[in-house]
Amino acid sequence: MRHIPLILLIAAASASPQSPAPSPPQWKLAWSDEFNGPANTAPDASKWVYDLGHDGEGWGNHELQAYTNSIENVRQDGQGHLVIRALKDESGNYTSGRLKTKGKFTTTYGKIEARIKLPHGQGIWPAFWSMGDDIAKVGWPNCGEIDIMENIGKEPGIQHGSMHGPGYSDGHSLTGAYTLPKGEKLSDDFHVYGIVWTKQSVEFLFDGHSYFQATPASLPKGAEWKFNKPFFLLLNVAVGGDWPGSPDNSTIFPQEMLIDYVRVYEPITE
Repeated sequence: MRHIPLILLIAAASASPQSPAPSPPQWKLAWSDEFNGPANTAPDASKWVYDLGHDGEGWGNHELQAYTNSIENVRQDGQGHLVIRALKDESGNYTSGRLKTKGKFTTTYGKIEARIKLPHGQGIWPAFWSMGDDIAKVGWPNCGEIDIMENIGKEPGIQHGSMHGPGYSDGHSLTGAYTLPKGEKLSDDFHVYGIVWTKQSVEFLFDGHSYFQATPASLPKGAEWKFNKPFFLLLNVAVGGDWPGSPDNSTIFPQEMLIDYVRVYEPITE
């Protein structure tokens, strides 16, 4: 979530997607949230905590929004979805929501996925991502970061998957992309964004189709693979920032990201 991409490694899909990624014979569910709570209620506090406010650097990207824990910005809709809502008030200030599992749940390896319908518009930046749980100790980018899903409004049909670490962060991240065919937009429907993460690789999936894979061999010479430790998960909708740019007169508010579920699986071993 923290970068201005200069794509080093990219696989752009066309009308004919690649074959589904190979996977273990079976997965077992290790953790999930199906967001089945009553309408206008907060997400499960045993699973999620909020990031709040607007720091001096705009969360490292010169983003414009302040994050809140208001039901106006983050709520369950009573129809099996989490809603993260970006708003603009009469004074031109932006608010939105950012949730994380830090202190509640971490995982090391496995299959991680979420079914999401994205918002749209210039300056809108939704993401589903993860960071190393040791961030408070080692800082960013030494903690490592895996961006499972990122989209910017000026690229309505392109899904980005990226990895950051020391020596391969910001504009030098390991990055791949999936482009919808025929001018379709990611905001038109729900899609499943995921990764299959092992000790030696992270494979990025869009609706079950593999489009990018990174391994230690993908790193710049001398760089360290930071992905063999616990990571926590994050969901957010940013407004503005170095990569997407600011909203303009074409941007409609409010904008909503709908999350149907987040699931983490472990492989079943014999």
